[in-house]
Amino acid sequence: MTTPPRIALVGDRSPAVRAHTRVPGLLQSLAERDGLLLDAYWIPTEDAEVPGALGGFDAVWLLPGSPYRSEAGAVAAVRAARERGIPFLGTCAGFQHTLLEFARSVCGLRDAAHAENDPAAENALIVPLACSLVGHEGAVTVEDGSLAQRVLGAERSVERYHCSYALDPAFIGRLAAHGLRFSGLDEAGEARVVELPGHPFFLATLFQPELAGDGTRAHPVVRALAEAAVEHAR
Repeated sequence: MTTPPRIALVGDRSPAVRAHTRVPGLLQSLAERDGLLLDAYWIPTEDAEVPGALGGFDAVWLLPGSPYRSEAGAVAAVRAARERGIPFLGTCAGFQHTLLEFARSVCGLRDAAHAENDPAAENALIVPLACSLVGHEGAVTVEDGSLAQRVLGAERSVERYHCSYALDPAFIGRLAAHGLRFSGLDEAGEARVVELPGHPFFLATLFQPELAGDGTRAHPVVRALAEAAVEHAR
């Protein structure tokens, strides 16, 4: 019997976080509807700080639920997946910490900060939204030829949000110059999807694909991560 791919669900699991309560049903749907059986493990952010904590996993999903108990652990999870070529998905706070990791580790912005964790930071990369997106839906347009377009199967989709923080647009040029692709924008032109060309599968969305529909069928982004995990395990 073939061993299912192992996926690390990084986040501080809580019944109060709707995204977390959706995950078991999504995993069941992937197995029953799509034939994508995954062996899932929840990894608290404190545990993700430990070197080698994500060794042996075929995918990493950095889930919502900020502020994380360990910002360092969330950032370490992103870095491990990025550097080791492990399929990676970051959603909502996962998107925010993906940008934080890339800014610090790749762009040399060591003091890049998240305003939710450090409101007084002088170099805040992730800042409060002028208008909160908690409970909102919005259109996202993705670039032609991008991983996001291939995953979504369309150039435009309507997605659900539950966040109050996003990237300060002033940093987009610096991040893009170091290889990060801003492949999805909202109707105002704000970054909502990023990916890393050359990586087997590295995608982060400010929207929450785990909140799509009624939770009985996995969003294409989640399904694509599962497919990448299967490929990684081969």
